[in-house]
Amino acid sequence: MIPFNDSRDWIFKKRYGLFVHWGIYAVGGVHEQEQWRYGKPKAEYVRYMDRFRAESFSPAQWLDMAQASGMEYLVFTTKHHDGFCLWDTDCTDFNIMHTPFGKDALALLAEECHRRNFPLMLYYSVVDWHQECYPNLGRHHEIVTNPARHDIPRYMDFLKRQITELCTRYGTIHGIWWDMNVMGIQDPSIRRLIHELQPAAIINDRGFDPGDFTTPERSFQDEPDSPFRTPTEACDAIGVNSWGYREQEDFHSSYTLERKIATNLALGGNFILNAGPRADGSFPPEATVLLGRIGDWFRAVRPGLTAPPRPKVLARRDGILTTGADRDLYIIVLNPLDSSTLSLAPLDTLPASCTLLNLNRPIDMTLEPISYELANGPSLRLRNIPVEELHGQVPVFHIIRN
Repeated sequence: MIPFNDSRDWIFKKRYGLFVHWGIYAVGGVHEQEQWRYGKPKAEYVRYMDRFRAESFSPAQWLDMAQASGMEYLVFTTKHHDGFCLWDTDCTDFNIMHTPFGKDALALLAEECHRRNFPLMLYYSVVDWHQECYPNLGRHHEIVTNPARHDIPRYMDFLKRQITELCTRYGTIHGIWWDMNVMGIQDPSIRRLIHELQPAAIINDRGFDPGDFTTPERSFQDEPDSPFRTPTEACDAIGVNSWGYREQEDFHSSYTLERKIATNLALGGNFILNAGPRADGSFPPEATVLLGRIGDWFRAVRPGLTAPPRPKVLARRDGILTTGADRDLYIIVLNPLDSSTLSLAPLDTLPASCTLLNLNRPIDMTLEPISYELANGPSLRLRNIPVEELHGQVPVFHIIRN
């Protein structure tokens, strides 16, 4: 993968991040797109502002959780499709300063991120259900508003003024994470504006030009293709149904999310995992438990996931990815181990050592042929793998070759 050779290259060093969807939709506890998906009338929805107290919001606790989970950067929703802004913007009164909380949440979060040298990227939705000048025509992720008040040039001026605020008031910003350019407008001047104000800001592919990186969402490749050729950051949420806080949420298993994280990182990409705080600013216990469990796994196996892709070693063995450089070879097993032995044909040389990173435990190796593969000669086998201790985890083996 070709680097940018400038300050945006931070994204190749920080590979796993926290995505946070937070807004007044957390008051309803239904969905971050409650107006569009559930038909919530705008007049009722805006009253969520009066109940948004965020009394337990603690940027320090957010980052403690993220860092304890092995995460290395943060993507934060400054404005979602509902148009509500989580910073002290001069462009609209539909912002956090007019809630009972009455403080600039982004300023508090940015201050903590800067204190810890924790890169901060800012999500911004192009679709806006609150601004009357935005052309809400009922396309995907749009409600329907009065067309007589639609004014695209006026909305684009509003958007540029808000992006300027975000890029000038909060110190170093490491990225702009656009979402839903449903209008399909192309405007390279916005990229120039961002990079003039924030040179280290990496920009995704959902805005007004092709961007610096792609953003596959909630996808998983059961048979991974070759490593990513361009910068890629996949994303998913711990919740099955929503990205913002949902009171009756269903949660993915840690194993499901580990497979997605492992796949995308081993192919050379990044991964951000989303959790939605409640209206009081605290994360639900299911989120903290799940992120912690994944974090324990990720910290142990990180060297294997973030090593350079090495795809040709096992010639596309189904369910197995390989990474590493020089003498280091990492074996990432995406599918459940069905026994205590793992055959790694066509490897036919006994390595110096093998360690199961999950448990930091040495693993036995042999070159004797398996009974049903006698005709193919001996191949490397990992033996006496503690499979019963690996339930719910993606195993990563570190082989040091002679």
